[in-house]
Amino acid sequence: MPDTTDKHPGARIREIRLIRDYTLAQLSTRSHVSTSQLSRVEKGEQPASPSVMAAVARALGVTLSVLHGQPYIHMLQKDQLDRLLTPISSALDAWDIPPDDDIPTQPLDEVAARVAALSRQRAQGEFGEVAEALPEVIATTATAVQTHSTPGHDRERAHYLQAEAARTTAILAYRLGYMGLARLALSRMAAAAPHSGDPRQVAVERYERAVITHAEASRPDRGVALMRQALRDLDEDGDPHTSAVCGTLLLRASALSAVQQDHASAENWLGQAAEMAEAGARADAAANPPGSRYALAFGELNVALGRLDMAMLQDDHEAAVRVASQVCLPASYQPTRVAGFLIRKASAEAWTARHDESLASLVDARRVAPQLTRYHPEVHQTVGTLLRARQRVAGPLRKFAEWSGV
Repeated sequence: MPDTTDKHPGARIREIRLIRDYTLAQLSTRSHVSTSQLSRVEKGEQPASPSVMAAVARALGVTLSVLHGQPYIHMLQKDQLDRLLTPISSALDAWDIPPDDDIPTQPLDEVAARVAALSRQRAQGEFGEVAEALPEVIATTATAVQTHSTPGHDRERAHYLQAEAARTTAILAYRLGYMGLARLALSRMAAAAPHSGDPRQVAVERYERAVITHAEASRPDRGVALMRQALRDLDEDGDPHTSAVCGTLLLRASALSAVQQDHASAENWLGQAAEMAEAGARADAAANPPGSRYALAFGELNVALGRLDMAMLQDDHEAAVRVASQVCLPASYQPTRVAGFLIRKASAEAWTARHDESLASLVDARRVAPQLTRYHPEVHQTVGTLLRARQRVAGPLRKFAEWSGV
């Protein structure tokens, strides 16, 4: 694979296209993107939308992370995060090795508190702290599973905690661009979740797999199939936790359908989610969020964010700006979710030549969740768009570009 660092996505597309020995016309045929648009993207004259990136990645047979230039090694080294990833991988590799006899077993309540604390730190965007703590937590949950081998509640709870630790690992690795580690962690979650006695956790594993694996591999069709299977296997029992999971699955199916330009299905999935929200499955951030146990929430706000995603994936950026302008996030909303919204808003603003507003949204995202913002590929693409839009780069934009590694 070529060295794709320090290049914009269009340059990476061109480099890999030439390695594949494709002409622009051939890549156009394979990706269903016009040759003129591909040419502008390759030259850096036009940014590639998420749907175009997905189509081109699939046509070239590479993952989206390759086109985005992830992982951003030089930034990880600067932040000293790269040294933390090998111990995490080693802990996952030792997943089923029996512990030494002299290692004390922690009570499940203590293990649960540690796993929950890591989940909260992940939601806060504290990636460094999470990465530092993960190897020990992975080992602790593995020991708990091997200790509580007798069928019963404790065994199920140990597997639940092991699956949640693996999920946190997968999300962290995905955010930092380490897809191999993310897939390894997901495979561990997939092995543990069915033994947790919690069908909702099995559905959450499928959700994460659709986000991390199938979307990254540019196979949204497989992701939609996985969401359909998860919804079919998870009975809607009226429990707000179940509703949070089901609603999240519907929104993910909508986004994945939009990626593959199946707009009718995207609208249908989103409509089902809206009906569920209107029926009362609302995430009340001021009280007890329905999805708190799974770091998920669902309600009218999430449906609105789903509409924003769909507008972006349909390349309707004016509509995306309108939707974003109507979104009001509660003060208690998770920092990573706030930053994710601001990053999408910044992208829509950049696409519609609202350059100052776009930079302001990026700066707000940095303030709320700096590590998520720094390593988010959409931030890099939006910053690149803003840089190319101006003959002279003003100080604030230059400083943000330097900070984000663009």
